[in-house]
Amino acid sequence: MNQVAPDAGKLNAFIERIERLEEEKHELSADIREVFAEAKGAGYDIKAMRQILRLRKMPAADRAESEFLRDAYKKLLGIAD
Repeated sequence: MNQVAPDAGKLNAFIERIERLEEEKHELSADIREVFAEAKGAGYDIKAMRQILRLRKMPAADRAESEFLRDAYKKLLGIAD
């Protein structure tokens, strides 16, 4: 492991940057919660929105595979549409 001589100034700078980023992350999380609350107030289903967000993050091939497996399992269990 490559050890570097401790430098209090650099260490403090890293710690402060991380603290600022953690605070920004907290603020962004609060903003996201507010948007979900607004959407819920407008009548949207938050659970469905979260599922859509998760799907949009997936590559198309992974999404297709997931949907194929879900549909196959539903058919196997007799709950297919």
